[in-house]
Amino acid sequence: MKGVEFLVALVLLTLATKLASASDPGPLQDFCVALNDTKDGVFVNGKFCKDPTLAVPEDFFLPGLNIPGNTSNPVGSKVTQATVEQIPGLNTLGISLVRIDFAPYGGLNPPHTHPRGTEILVVVEGTLYVGFVTSNPDNRLITKVLYPGDVFVFPVGLIHFQFNIGNTNAVAFAALSSQNPGVITIANAVFGSHPAINPDVLAKAFQLDVNIVKQLQSRFWWDNN
Repeated sequence: MKGVEFLVALVLLTLATKLASASDPGPLQDFCVALNDTKDGVFVNGKFCKDPTLAVPEDFFLPGLNIPGNTSNPVGSKVTQATVEQIPGLNTLGISLVRIDFAPYGGLNPPHTHPRGTEILVVVEGTLYVGFVTSNPDNRLITKVLYPGDVFVFPVGLIHFQFNIGNTNAVAFAALSSQNPGVITIANAVFGSHPAINPDVLAKAFQLDVNIVKQLQSRFWWDNN
């Protein structure tokens, strides 16, 4: 009897390990081109999918990542995405790509997280100061200055950033281990939520005067619209 219980426990542990390590669902066919209109969907894996016999080259294609993004904004950066939303053929393939443009000294991709994907970034132009923070209780900051050709990894779910410390434009490309990794920009989420978080909560959490919190909320509320 103990042997049977051991086997059952081992099977459950194995299944739990597989579930815990899972990211995007694995493909169940060669490809699964995503559809926004589910009435024509005939396969389901992540998003509804079109009949594979109706797939066309455009389902797997996105032009324009050679075009610099407009960095004329308060943070001085622009992220151009190539996820399943832009390339339907990425559905179920567990990967996506972004281009990040930075204005000269001060261009910032603000502290943020990707809840569903690890990021690997390569700098192709300029000089970036990058880093991420480990989880509680250590909250250890791990940083590096990157030059063209350098590569850096940001583990899934951890807060990270990239900052242009050079006097010229900077460009980086990043691959992510999800067709739709998501992004949570910390300041926008905390101070620009809809509806707004009670200022007393944030004043207590950040040890700030409530009037400063309200001022921050007014700015980020505008930025999120």
